[in-house]
Amino acid sequence: MTPSFKPVYLIHGDDHGRIAERRARLRLLAEQQSGAQGVELLEGDSATPDRVAAALNAMTFAIGRRFIVVDGVERWKERDLDGLVTAIAQMPPDTTIALFAREDGRVRVPQRLHDAVRKAGGDIAAENGVKPWELPKWVAERARELGLELSPDAARALVRNVGDRQQRLLRELEKLALDADASARDKPPRRIDAELVDELTAPSAERRAWALADALLAGQPEPAIRALLALRAQGERLPGLVYWMSSRLREAHRAAVALERGEPAAKVKPALRTPSGARMAPKAADRLIADARRVGADRLQAAICVIADLEAASRGGASGGAGEDTRALLAVRNLTTS
Repeated sequence: MTPSFKPVYLIHGDDHGRIAERRARLRLLAEQQSGAQGVELLEGDSATPDRVAAALNAMTFAIGRRFIVVDGVERWKERDLDGLVTAIAQMPPDTTIALFAREDGRVRVPQRLHDAVRKAGGDIAAENGVKPWELPKWVAERARELGLELSPDAARALVRNVGDRQQRLLRELEKLALDADASARDKPPRRIDAELVDELTAPSAERRAWALADALLAGQPEPAIRALLALRAQGERLPGLVYWMSSRLREAHRAAVALERGEPAAKVKPALRTPSGARMAPKAADRLIADARRVGADRLQAAICVIADLEAASRGGASGGAGEDTRALLAVRNLTTS
């Protein structure tokens, strides 16, 4: 089915990545419709209101629909639009002009151009970035469009791991959708929890640090030592790793104290947090509670003291004796075999 085109499009906003995507897509559709010879691109010094008006008024021998793609519209001023507003009002048949504006701060498309596009029966689309505090909700909505159902914790975890760039978040959501085989519209949404998001999108150093901390709690010396050596081999600094280990142990100690006071696990679980302050994923919280109950508050308190000594040594607080890597290996062995 051949797509239908309006005479004028104005695509503007501060989400420059999305605007670039729409520009590329429209240009591709235009070339599929009319061939490369049917598409005229005006950008840089050529993208002035007068030159665009001249292009609209110029005779053409192209067969089929003619497309004019204009970049840099955000630089235009109200006082310079007389000729272009007249040309848009008298659009030649089988012609489409697409105006792209990458707005920023006070740099905005003149209102007079908005009015001219509407009067000509054109289409105006605003592509604006989402405020940081709205990103988790935005992520969940985009996930739903891909056949995924992200929990609020999972949406926050994705933003935490990937950052606040919407295009990057969309790419990661697409990867999650492929991994979950959830792209078909006739399938029910596949639910993704924060633990799976962390597993698939967190930086590799963080994933290995979590594995190291979990191995410490589970009393598994070989996996813990392997994780420590791998992290050090890829250049991770010991103070950062100590922070991850200490955070996990302290959270487990708080859970153990609460459990030994008689608090039910269902009450302890919602209070558990990751080092970044986010609520811990349900499965990870269940594992931590089980480890905390098995190890006990006293042993966890002793383990925290060992990690505190290791932290002091890693920051130059110990003189002489073994190097920091040897100290770390000894601490990990002692913590997992005690």
